[in-house]
Amino acid sequence: PTTYYAFEGAIGSAIALKRAADGGHLSSVAVIGLGAGSLACHFKPGESWTFFEIDEEVLRLAQDSRHFRFLRDCGPEMSIVLGDARLTLPQEAGKNSILIIDAFSSDSIPIHLLTKEALGMYLSKLNDKGILVAHITNRHLDLSRVLARVGAEHGLVTYLNEEAGIPPDVQRSQLRFPSIVAVLTRKAEHVGALTVHPAWKLVEPEMARRPWTDDYSNIFEAILDRARQSPDRR
Repeated sequence: PTTYYAFEGAIGSAIALKRAADGGHLSSVAVIGLGAGSLACHFKPGESWTFFEIDEEVLRLAQDSRHFRFLRDCGPEMSIVLGDARLTLPQEAGKNSILIIDAFSSDSIPIHLLTKEALGMYLSKLNDKGILVAHITNRHLDLSRVLARVGAEHGLVTYLNEEAGIPPDVQRSQLRFPSIVAVLTRKAEHVGALTVHPAWKLVEPEMARRPWTDDYSNIFEAILDRARQSPDRR
């Protein structure tokens, strides 16, 4: 896997640390957002992975091995569910070790996947020790504070890995890009060594903020959060 999804990257770190915390095996993984299918290459034999993708054209491209080979080489038999995950995920049976939300990196984010109601639904699809992993890399918005505040509504603890300093030659040779990833968990022990890993930082929720819901969001707040960051963090 390349770009944001390299094994050494933030999302790769979250998956690997959770797998280690669960004894080296993830029973079931759900991924919202297919893209080119890069995350399929994080699959390990014996695990069950399901992708949820809203766009049929994205699925067609990901399965066209003239362009992308991630699904062909890493997950040819993985289950892929078409449709809006807010509607399709609740219909799926079973509970997951990890639910990965990978739909926030474009300039137009699906706000309905970030609300209090959405997180409540995600929790219903996780097992007792299951965690949420949110890929929130974005040029214009800082979504970490939004997630931490919404997560607090459900009693979740939020950790953030904001990659920086990947040398240009590594970016070119490995096609690896820096990413921003948040992990939300009911209890710190459910993510094992992630809580003491130097790349992962605890995000304290700002309770004075109004949490995003299906009836309320404040996109300007997230834009200002990004603008207030120092230039080297943008």
